[in-house]
Amino acid sequence: MRRNAVALPAVAVCSALLLSACGSRPADSGNKTGGGSDTTVVLGFDGPLTGDLSALAVGARNSAQLAVDQANRNETVPGIRFELKALDDQALPGNGQQNATVLAGDKKVMGVVGPLNSSVAKSMQMVLEEAGLATVSPATTSPSLTQGDDWATGTKERRFKTYFRTATTDAVQGPFAAQHAFEKLKLSKVFVIDDKKAYGTGLAATFSEQFKKLGGTIVESDHITSGAKDFSAVVNKVKGSGADFVYYGGEYPDAGPLTGQLKKAGAKIPLIGGDGISDPLFIRHSSAQANGDYCTTVGAPLEQGAAGKKFADTYKAAKFTDPYGAYGGYAHDATTALIEAVRSVAGANGGKLPQDARAKITAAVQKSSFEGVTGKVSFDEFGDTTNRQLTVNQVKDGVWKPLSSGTFEAK
Repeated sequence: MRRNAVALPAVAVCSALLLSACGSRPADSGNKTGGGSDTTVVLGFDGPLTGDLSALAVGARNSAQLAVDQANRNETVPGIRFELKALDDQALPGNGQQNATVLAGDKKVMGVVGPLNSSVAKSMQMVLEEAGLATVSPATTSPSLTQGDDWATGTKERRFKTYFRTATTDAVQGPFAAQHAFEKLKLSKVFVIDDKKAYGTGLAATFSEQFKKLGGTIVESDHITSGAKDFSAVVNKVKGSGADFVYYGGEYPDAGPLTGQLKKAGAKIPLIGGDGISDPLFIRHSSAQANGDYCTTVGAPLEQGAAGKKFADTYKAAKFTDPYGAYGGYAHDATTALIEAVRSVAGANGGKLPQDARAKITAAVQKSSFEGVTGKVSFDEFGDTTNRQLTVNQVKDGVWKPLSSGTFEAK
């Protein structure tokens, strides 16, 4: 969806800039190179730092800050010092577009980490493309962001060469969940619900298509209004549908109360969702009714790998007051991809950034190839991650626990 860029009101600019300076702990502000004359390169961050989805964004912001601090401490790019400029979009597309305008207009900004929401990304892409700013999202999963609106028909088009992501897409995540539900859990009848947002509807659609291909039955589909408190209308439909389970496309602020109300109404069937419900707040919002529910998350469990465990330990040692969350590792890798691109461009230009640095950094991100905290980081011709690993998790004893990891293989 294309929208015209608008200027950010002065009050909003001040608020956004304040958020960039106010993290969960002070940023590492010391100049480790000691010369005092380093070039400052700013990396933007955009996400819902306040509001219902802040639990996901704050951890991602902190993880991006950690990558910046490490680059400065290790002098990863000699003569260049990095700063993170974090802006709050509150999960609102209009705010995201305004933030994109702010970041595009700051000549020191050489790349952007984020956003977290697919609907917000749609409002930002054109602004950042026109500014030539490489943008690496740790969380957006709608296939249309990178492959165009007709991707499902096999007609794929990359409209924005500056847009990349370290999270795999719903074209993989939805079918992966369908395959697990039908083949591993032996569930054959599903009631599909989504929140009418870009992420939720896209995830529900790819799940539904694959579930039907496998032989499953979609007994009914419906929508909810995000932010509503009473889901009794759809709950009553589910109760009378004969469904084995509910598949929900959306995020934890709505999914938690929905599964809680389902269980309390007597619909003792599991709810399965995507990475948008994978936060502990899903369980809290369910009124202790979430045991037995499932979700899929991108990648393998972070702390199972040596690099991921080291990241988790380093994050803890940095004394952030919030957990790194579902997207922390991916935000760290997204930030590292931009830092490595800056190093490549500066290294090819005598240690300095050229006049066309933004364009060259975008080209360097496209060529990324390194081992990150979530695994191999590289991008295909659409800007999508080449890492297709996914994990199924289940709520057991009031906490999310990983069950199995793998990749989706069409049958």
